[in-house]
Amino acid sequence: MVTSKFRRRVAVLVSGRGSNMAALIAAARNADYPAEIALVLSNRSDAAGLNTAASAGIATRVVDQSGFGKDREAFERAVDNELQAHRIELVCLAGFMRVLAPGFVQRWEGRLINIHPSLLPAFKGLDTHARALDAGVKIHGASVHFVTAELDSGAIIAQAAVPVLAADTEETLAARVLSAEHRIYPLALRLVAENRAQLVEGRCITDGAVAADAVLTVPSEIG
Repeated sequence: MVTSKFRRRVAVLVSGRGSNMAALIAAARNADYPAEIALVLSNRSDAAGLNTAASAGIATRVVDQSGFGKDREAFERAVDNELQAHRIELVCLAGFMRVLAPGFVQRWEGRLINIHPSLLPAFKGLDTHARALDAGVKIHGASVHFVTAELDSGAIIAQAAVPVLAADTEETLAARVLSAEHRIYPLALRLVAENRAQLVEGRCITDGAVAADAVLTVPSEIG
């Protein structure tokens, strides 16, 4: 297990305000947290998350996608160059609105994680809250998973369930899910940084000391 004497260097990739990035930064302020947020990188120069990171004293970089046209590989090489320059060991996607190419994903296999606002494998892709309401589900939530070349299909590290209430709108449900995201993303990063959650042959394997309620949180309203 990784101890507090060895903190993994983490980059967070954002495209917007980066509320999950802020949750990871807050968690990493604790001396016993096994990861440090060493870099925040965005594909947009106007991403509000860059200001949040800079205010926290974290290095920021912009790799502006508009400067690469349709050359996806060149864009991702530039991102990878920044990650290497900052000696990054783990990468967290936090509202990074780019689908990464298989080559990039393969280079970072087992070290690249993402948070998605649904209980995967349900509602992959966009507009998850509206689709959950349209489907009439009673439980919705969020998932942290290892990233694979197939969108939102990687092995799940942690999940959180929230109730869907009769009066919910897309906005109220999104707010409830976002609160759950802020709980489970720091937890999932801790598990990966400590090597307690690892990608093995396409599955997330956790060590025996990880309790079931640590990787699946269920609120009392639906427990």
